[in-house]
Amino acid sequence: MTQNPNLAALSAAGVSVWLDDLSRDRLQTGNLRELIDTRSIVGVTTNPSIFQVALSKGHAYDAQLEELAKRGADVDATIRTVTTDDVRNACDVLAKQYETSDGVDGRVSIEVDPRLAHDTDKTILQALELWKIVDRPNLLIKIPATLAGLPAITAVIAEGVSVNVTLIFSVERHRAVMDAYLAGLEAAREAGHDLSRIHSVASFFVSRVDTEIDARLEKIGTPEALALRGQAGLANARLAYGAYQEVFEGGERFEGLEAKGARVQRPLWASTGVKNPDYPDTLYVTELVAPNTVNTMPEKTLEAVADHGEITGDTVTGTTDASAAVFARLRDVGIDLGDVFKVLEDEGVDKFEKSWLELLDATQGQLDAAGK
Repeated sequence: MTQNPNLAALSAAGVSVWLDDLSRDRLQTGNLRELIDTRSIVGVTTNPSIFQVALSKGHAYDAQLEELAKRGADVDATIRTVTTDDVRNACDVLAKQYETSDGVDGRVSIEVDPRLAHDTDKTILQALELWKIVDRPNLLIKIPATLAGLPAITAVIAEGVSVNVTLIFSVERHRAVMDAYLAGLEAAREAGHDLSRIHSVASFFVSRVDTEIDARLEKIGTPEALALRGQAGLANARLAYGAYQEVFEGGERFEGLEAKGARVQRPLWASTGVKNPDYPDTLYVTELVAPNTVNTMPEKTLEAVADHGEITGDTVTGTTDASAAVFARLRDVGIDLGDVFKVLEDEGVDKFEKSWLELLDATQGQLDAAGK
């Protein structure tokens, strides 16, 4: 099998291509292995919405659910068992990518229960529990970048656990996330952990920013406002990359940790499926090419890039001033960016919690049916 040239070019430009989806069907049919061999996939991300869809379709989970029902497992234990089994198996499929990249890629993410997004202590406990249950070095534990999540990130990193920080919408919060990571590394160093084995990515959401801001621009309705549609998401992500460079490319605090083997916390572009059909369907991939980044794509976006994505090299480095100018114009036309990011974070947590509750309900129904 040969790699798709567009996705191979994206990888060569320094972007790790991860798939934003996981299901038992993908694992059992060999589809994930095929995407690794033909689509340059070197990682997988999951979230409550993805698991909710996976468990509600087909019959791949029927036998395990029946067995768990006979054992009297409750719905929370059932979901934990099913999802950690899938993630562990995906980690094994990606083990070679983990080894050949010196631990940078070959990663699979699993998220703590989204109902814990505002509970620091319970987030820490569940993150450590998931790390032990999956028991694979190429796992990433997803912790949301809520105010309660920040100290949890530090505490979990301090225990030597690798973390995917999710639901980042603003550069300000991204800076707080990087600070939490560095604080965790400092604590891990004091505890005697091998810093080279601790990895982290900062998942910066892109398309949802355009969706929210575009709606506000259309409500304002002036020519100046309408002309800014579709620019905020890219500008925001590019500013985040500039912040990453400040901290990890010559930043004094990180230099001391790097000398002890610490790794950078790579920016990960999430929510890269284009929501507005008027925009190019590869927009949040081809325009966010930069070294030491990850782009996690739903399969539809992955195939769009494979078919017609034009990779022209680095499209991020050096764009900080232009991106800051976009934000200045957004403020000038009346966009309250602080409110935008608060709304997006609240909605993000709510959406994942809703998906989790739907997953609980659906799984309970399947357990009830299997137990009859």
